[in-house]
Amino acid sequence: MATGQTFDIVVVGAGPAGLAAAIEAAKRGARTLVVDENNKPGGQLFKQIHKFFGSHEHRAGVRGYDIGRQLLDEAAKCGVEVWLDAVVHGLFNQRLAVLREGRQVTVEAGRIILATGASENAVAFPGSTLPGVMGAGAIQTMINVHRVLPGNRFVMLGSGNVGLIVCYQLMQAGAEVLAVVEAMPSIGGYGVHAAKIRRAGVPILVGTTISRVVGQGKVESVVLATLGPDGKIDPQSERTLAADTVGLAVGLTPLTELAWMAGCEFFFSPKLGGHLPLHDDNMLTSLPYLYVAGDITGVEEASTAMEEGRLAGIAAAESLGLLAAAAAAADKAAVRQRIDVLRSGPFGEGRRLAKAEILQQQALRSRQGGQSWKA
Repeated sequence: MATGQTFDIVVVGAGPAGLAAAIEAAKRGARTLVVDENNKPGGQLFKQIHKFFGSHEHRAGVRGYDIGRQLLDEAAKCGVEVWLDAVVHGLFNQRLAVLREGRQVTVEAGRIILATGASENAVAFPGSTLPGVMGAGAIQTMINVHRVLPGNRFVMLGSGNVGLIVCYQLMQAGAEVLAVVEAMPSIGGYGVHAAKIRRAGVPILVGTTISRVVGQGKVESVVLATLGPDGKIDPQSERTLAADTVGLAVGLTPLTELAWMAGCEFFFSPKLGGHLPLHDDNMLTSLPYLYVAGDITGVEEASTAMEEGRLAGIAAAESLGLLAAAAAAADKAAVRQRIDVLRSGPFGEGRRLAKAEILQQQALRSRQGGQSWKA
């Protein structure tokens, strides 16, 4: 394994959380490296053609791909070094094993920030392995990044924000969306997204699921059925739609492999996507050199991911002595206030409570003689 370089801070993941973390760290004088396995930085932002919500601080009214460009420009101006097509496959104390340009490289870091994001969930039903059944994120990448429409007549399983937004973008791309299917008794995403596709004539069928997908070598039809009070399919309710593509918008799972490898303590939160590394309000894990930000800490929106990245970048730089405690406290307080705004309201409240539970668990383990957590 070749000897690599030494950086003050290494960020794994060049999505919104990772870029925001790198910018904040570099602005405060940290020699910062971002490593990402993809051939383009920006993560999910570059397939998000819709305008963001929130306040001016949260870049309301700006499309995702424009936010991505802004972050990339700012990172370049701050002197952040970026390695693309580079896979971090090992994390040992303060060293990272990176496969870059066909060579194994060891990178040493004063602090490490994991912003590895999340992966799409799948769901099994008869016919779910047929060509034409794919994740909603994959559909979004195909239509918005590669300009390829993967089908003509779509059924979307899942009514969260991802499912609703991708349905609207499919219609913009010229596809027909036959229905959005939701097993729960109510819509999972924001009303503004649901209203847009309803106005376009797309039904949102709650309490309904996909019974099976039928086709010879590809999707040719989708059989829907309602769910009874016991959660089981009512076979008498089945109906068939002639569709050629099924989108799966059934949640995300945080990509936590490197945190497990490093030896972080974990906590299980169904609301936030599964097993998550415990972290304090500075995004510091149970390891004194390792921070986390974005969907690895629990699946939320890109705006929240960026704010968590900023918080981790500021805290990591502070821990290296690159800014005074008073200045760091003021900067972190401003970020936390913006995060609180993002987690307000009926949709954010559940996430806010879930995040609070993680902080409570961290504090409890610390009192019981675990890792000494530092501000």
